Amino acid sequence: MDIWVIIFLTSHTAQPKPRTLTSETCGVSQFDEDIIMNRYNVLNEKTFKQFADLIYQEAGIYLAEHKQSLVSARLGKRMRLLKIDEFDDYYQFVQNDHSKRELIQLLDAISTNVTYFYREPKHFETLTSILQDWVNEGQTRFRLWCAASSTGEEPYSLALTLAETLPSLRDARILATDISNTVLETARKGEYEAKKLETVSRKLIDKHFSLVRNKGAKVYRVQKQIKEMIQFTWLNLSAPPFPMKGPLDVIFCRNVMIYFDNEVRQRLLDEMHRLLKPGGYLMVGHAESLSGLMSQFKSVRPSVYKKR
Repeated sequence: MDIWVIIFLTSHTAQPKPRTLTSETCGVSQFDEDIIMNRYNVLNEKTFKQFADLIYQEAGIYLAEHKQSLVSARLGKRMRLLKIDEFDDYYQFVQNDHSKRELIQLLDAISTNVTYFYREPKHFETLTSILQDWVNEGQTRFRLWCAASSTGEEPYSLALTLAETLPSLRDARILATDISNTVLETARKGEYEAKKLETVSRKLIDKHFSLVRNKGAKVYRVQKQIKEMIQFTWLNLSAPPFPMKGPLDVIFCRNVMIYFDNEVRQRLLDEMHRLLKPGGYLMVGHAESLSGLMSQFKSVRPSVYKKR
């Protein structure tokens, strides 16, 4: 029996293909099309607050007033696809969609997905050392959680670290979650252009990736042994308790809590503490300030914590 059981009753079925506004359909250039669309796309303070409240309620993401232009730009792209001119109309469209499919699209548009292989490499060096200690103690079963998978670079970096450190991968598993279905689809494919692998050594590329062609372009595909370690699943980090069981050995929850306020952060930290085994490790982003929230953890080194 595996250590986590994940049951998602919420349907995340394929989205109906939206009607696309193009220069061909309206007889104007892309430049003129943007001017025509933007002429009406004014996100006022009231509507911004409505979107900000909705996004906080559904995803725990806090949007301060200075984020108004960012929200306008990101939602504007989605509105053009749907041929909706006004932000008020789009807000009502999201609210009236009882399937919540458009809400998922909205959260996809808002989410930031900056990532690359072995980002903040000290964490992976620390993980290697921790794994070696556990192997020397006789541990053979390993469970890790990558809480913010994005397009897959982080969970695959974890899997590569396990593959290069453990004597056997027979009982090594990684749960990788994200609130964006779009990035999860990319992550499951496990295919990356060469420039995405600039932080991966040639030795590891040759050992764990296969060079293939996808629509005529050369891409590197993660090999089956690495892929099989990872389960990619949708999850809203702002809404614990989560439908999975511990104990987990290590949790990577990096560069995501910066988007939450302290109330949401504390709920998430409490849930991660529940899921970690005694002596398990939590790694957060180096830029994340969690002062006053980590009483249940012992600081091991900057951005690395151990469950008390």
